[in-house]
Amino acid sequence: MTEIGLPASPRPGPSARGVAQHRGLFDREILRGALLGSVRKLDPRLQARNPVMFVVLIGTLITLAEAIRQPTVFSWSIGVWLLLTVLFANFAEAMAEGRGKAQAETLRRTRSETQARRVLPDGSEEVVSSGALGLGDTVVCEAGDVIPSDGDVVEGIASVDESAITGESAPVIRESGGDRSAVTGGTRVLSDRILVRISATPGNTFMDRMIALVEGADRQRTPNEIALAILLAALTVVFLPVVVSLDPFATYSHAAVSVVILIALLVCLIPTTIGALLSAIGIAGMDRLVQRNVLATSGRAVEAAGDVQTLLLDKTGTITLGNRMATALVPVGGHTERELAAAALLSSLADETPEGRSIVALARDRHELAATSAPAGSEFVPFSASTRMSGLDVGARRVRKGAADAVRRWVEEHGQVVPPELEEVVTRLALAGSTPLVVADGGDTLGVIELKDVIKPGIRARFEQLRAAGIRTVMITGDNPLTAATIAKEAGVDDFLAEATPETKMRLIREEQAGGKLVAMTGDGTNDAPALAQADVGVAMNTGTNAAKEAGNMVDLDSSPTKLIDVVEVGKQLLITRGALTTFSIANDVAKYFAIIPALFAATYPQLQALNVMRLHSPQSAVLSAVIFNALVIVALIPLALRGVRWRPSSAAVVLRRNLLIYGLGGLMTPFIGIKLIDLLLTTLHAY
Repeated sequence: MTEIGLPASPRPGPSARGVAQHRGLFDREILRGALLGSVRKLDPRLQARNPVMFVVLIGTLITLAEAIRQPTVFSWSIGVWLLLTVLFANFAEAMAEGRGKAQAETLRRTRSETQARRVLPDGSEEVVSSGALGLGDTVVCEAGDVIPSDGDVVEGIASVDESAITGESAPVIRESGGDRSAVTGGTRVLSDRILVRISATPGNTFMDRMIALVEGADRQRTPNEIALAILLAALTVVFLPVVVSLDPFATYSHAAVSVVILIALLVCLIPTTIGALLSAIGIAGMDRLVQRNVLATSGRAVEAAGDVQTLLLDKTGTITLGNRMATALVPVGGHTERELAAAALLSSLADETPEGRSIVALARDRHELAATSAPAGSEFVPFSASTRMSGLDVGARRVRKGAADAVRRWVEEHGQVVPPELEEVVTRLALAGSTPLVVADGGDTLGVIELKDVIKPGIRARFEQLRAAGIRTVMITGDNPLTAATIAKEAGVDDFLAEATPETKMRLIREEQAGGKLVAMTGDGTNDAPALAQADVGVAMNTGTNAAKEAGNMVDLDSSPTKLIDVVEVGKQLLITRGALTTFSIANDVAKYFAIIPALFAATYPQLQALNVMRLHSPQSAVLSAVIFNALVIVALIPLALRGVRWRPSSAAVVLRRNLLIYGLGGLMTPFIGIKLIDLLLTTLHAY
């Protein structure tokens, strides 16, 4: 691989955070669009998708018609507040959609019709529009060109600016023949020349799918959301005959109950609050995921993330920092650590690998060695699979570092014998999960460099939190079982899969699923595609192959393996938010029952005075106060629906107890306080 010169200042994308550009909860532009959207959503065809709010809309129309036929302040007041209830519900959904549309507009501005240099069968080129490209076409992209469509690099290597998508200004390397061959239409080549084979048809590129997903156009309701909607519709259907039966009952008991009052009673008793916010909760859940630069192909994937019980996590880059680092120097054969450090430094000065740079840093920090470059006339010996060593030749001096058996053979070829304690040191480090590199100067063995996978700070605490929430973590690694066991113990994971292959990953996922568990995993290579497709939540890295991105149901634009933990947290938050607001809504309805029914019939049936705990001013003020509270509580809960209820890692029993205590008890108490205050205000204003 040739070294690529990267520009010092890559072209910035249209947003500092790419698709995850985050606006305030009540951004002025989004707010303006949501206000208009709440009116447009009064269309009965749209309202019919939400049975609860459709019933409220029908009741509103009947109430307004009754107010026109027999105009009174009471009937007009009820009609207006019922209309506001529908508008507030529409506003909540429009706010959630508006945040996604604002992010989609940022992406849409990056998409443009570009010119492409298509390679013809005879090797010549022709300039065509990006819209004219088809599957399998090959195009040439050089420095400064915008990649016209999604594809795979089939020849060459280049640095690419993907800030328009990821928001990260640092360029990335794309090359043929590996897991980093996929390129995205709309990104820009910064250096060198590549040939790209097109893998998407016009209108179905990754950018197009991103826009549709972020905008919410393809959002389908999840199974749990559908089940809850059916439950809410069933509760509404149950209350309809109950409220209708009150009319003959009121006539028989000589209590004045009009059609307007019956409709107001129905709206207050059906689960209006959660019915108004249900759609917004689902949309906002996907939006929170987008804010973390993760795109989900459906709400089902986000919801499944909240129910995940097993996480499969790659060791490299997720649990460890990604590169082995030199952490210790162990001299042998009577040599000092400084002698070992000097030779290790010399052998690594021209070694540009992360391991080589860490050896240089360790030698300088521990022993204040001043060498910064290889001596004049020296020759660097690169690492090769055949020798498994690297080093430096300075005149007649030969310094080598490498695998223990390779260096041992090299020393013996020079007629020397390795110190007897070398084997013990190498074995001890290997059993501890480290990689030993032996250093020799000519035929003289100086000692061992310990390379170790450095566990990411705080990762053990994250795993403890997940364990508290009942989530099992499994580390996936290609290391041998001894090394894997050591790292797994240090990181605090529950289990590990060593010497992992695509087949063993698939087998592990199927075993977990056979036990009734939902499984989440990450991957970036074509060989990860089967496992990503099998997992309930498959998060593909944006830097990975198109096969991996097609197989997964989420794409991490930042290509950070640790993002899988964030995905689970967002899914948990979605489920907890929906459950909390459902609990609050049902508890609200119980309190409103105590507000309205006693006020309506206490005069006829004095026994009901025992239930009239609010002591409201009059039946009409009781009904109007309940309707006003019913509308205003939707507005009050919109920020919570959009932001989500905070998730704290804990068991299901603890979550349920907290939910009942805060949102159950709170849902009971809030209406008593709110309706009473509204009644006092109406009375003070002499409205009733």
